[in-house]
Amino acid sequence: MKKNACYALLVFVVCTALRPAPPKTLFLLGDSISMQYSSPYLENMLAGKYTILRKQETGEGFQNLDIPKGSNLGNSRMALAYIRLKFAENTFRPDLMTLNCGLHDIKRDTATGAPAVDAAEYRTNLAQIFAIVKKRKVPLVWIRTTEVVDSIHRKNKGFHRYAQDLEQYNAIADEEVRKAGIASIDLYSFTKGLGANRFADHVHYKEEVKALQAAYIAGFLQRHEARP
Repeated sequence: MKKNACYALLVFVVCTALRPAPPKTLFLLGDSISMQYSSPYLENMLAGKYTILRKQETGEGFQNLDIPKGSNLGNSRMALAYIRLKFAENTFRPDLMTLNCGLHDIKRDTATGAPAVDAAEYRTNLAQIFAIVKKRKVPLVWIRTTEVVDSIHRKNKGFHRYAQDLEQYNAIADEEVRKAGIASIDLYSFTKGLGANRFADHVHYKEEVKALQAAYIAGFLQRHEARP
């Protein structure tokens, strides 16, 4: 009897050790670029390792990718407001977060020429976001904003974005990321190197580029997780 009990216990221990660990939760926050590479590409690539959660999507975010609704987080002011709201929930404790905002910040008013969020506020918003996330001790990975090509954007859209603004805001984000000690994925440089035929419209990408973006991010996250 005692021998059988020991054997049963051994079988239980071995089976438990061999059982795959449940997937972790990845809370992915970003604009329409992140919407497009996350589903289905990143979801499939991280299946079994991470369950990807997003800001609630009712479908309206995909109706017009230039208008931040649904899981399209929008600019840094909107991101800060949402993160304050989300982190007010004590139960909100994902295993990992990724974040990007920038393209909606640099949209310029066609009448006044002013950006939606100026550079000084963009810096302040990011610093506050990083402080909130750090206080909750949720690991955060920043994703650098993908590029704007002036001629392509001007050809396809009536509102304005400029490459020099994008470069400035990415530089600001880089500085705040370094100050906060946060990991960063350089999706900007990676995507820029994917050839001249990568754009589907003014800032969004073709299907094969979305899949490559997802693979780049998935690879980074898996290497990041493996670090001691």
